[in-house]
Amino acid sequence: MGNRILLSLAHMGGNERKYIDEAFKDSWVVPLGPNVDEFERRLCKYTGASNVVALSAGTAAIHLGLLMLGVSEGDEVICQSFTFAASANPIKYLGARPVYVDSESKSWNIDPVALEEAIIERKKLTGKYPKAIVAVHLYGMPAMMEEVMAVAQKYAIPVMEDAAEALGSEYDGRKCGTFGEYGALSFNGNKIITTSGGGALLCPDEQSAKRVLFYATQARENRPYYYHEHIGYNYRLSNISAGIGCGQMEVLQEHVERRRSIHGMYSDAFHGDRYITVHENPSERHNSNFWLTTITLSPDSPVSADQIRIFLAEHDIESRLLWRPMHMQPVYADCPYYGGNVAEDLFNRGLCLPSGSSLTDDEVNRVITTIKEAFGK
Repeated sequence: MGNRILLSLAHMGGNERKYIDEAFKDSWVVPLGPNVDEFERRLCKYTGASNVVALSAGTAAIHLGLLMLGVSEGDEVICQSFTFAASANPIKYLGARPVYVDSESKSWNIDPVALEEAIIERKKLTGKYPKAIVAVHLYGMPAMMEEVMAVAQKYAIPVMEDAAEALGSEYDGRKCGTFGEYGALSFNGNKIITTSGGGALLCPDEQSAKRVLFYATQARENRPYYYHEHIGYNYRLSNISAGIGCGQMEVLQEHVERRRSIHGMYSDAFHGDRYITVHENPSERHNSNFWLTTITLSPDSPVSADQIRIFLAEHDIESRLLWRPMHMQPVYADCPYYGGNVAEDLFNRGLCLPSGSSLTDDEVNRVITTIKEAFGK
């Protein structure tokens, strides 16, 4: 049967230990230091962002981004429903209310038409516009950013980009996370690169980055004693974790290209298949990192996505169903929702395939063969 194939395993490049050893040698085992500074510098250079603040998690980045946009108790924030809970939970951290919007069927991300409908309707019902929009680049696929930004600018609502899964993805040749006022990245163990856990917030200017850093380090005022006028958070990335990040940045583009290559193998294998459709870039403007290659099954498929997941698991292959939309989650059952059933339909018919950059061609072919066996082919 072979070794177990995981969905998306951390993939080391080789030099991570060098940065960690230097940190230990110089006693920089704290949430600041040369590795943190260097990691932020490299992220700026790679993404094209003006400023970057390295944080403890992608969720922390979304939280602080929304805080910087002025989101507070009683506000409403529009969020893509078809996403992971971390896109939405920070809205609740701030005492605000999520308003969920369906996806469009091409990129699977926030539907600009439903987005505008939600904005207009919330203004009628509450007397004010939503405070912010959370736009997600799901599974690394860029959202329809031209249309999304046009709607946001029409109503003067700032955009918080959740690019946690989209490091290296591009829309019109521009890196995801740099379209909105703020952009969140994640370096969790299953992402394109990892710091063993961690994230970053892309900021529009130095002043805003300094303010983010202030909130991320317990909002301590500049006095010779601890003095606090604001609630702060312990969100800074450690120098040890940033050392892993520095090493990972050296192989980042290799990891992106490998995931795209793996996606190409799946695309070729299932091209023209009666039941399986591989999710592709919807246009030349999109250049996904294909963090996870995803498939959907036709309505007349003889096996369901969950049956394939179980069959793969029986053959020591990990896969995962697509995200269950937020408006279908019990914890968010009382939140408004706008749009149709695109997100729900994708959840019912979709599956994430093993896509880690450390996978060999033989392992990818084993996944392909096993999926075909699930159909009795």
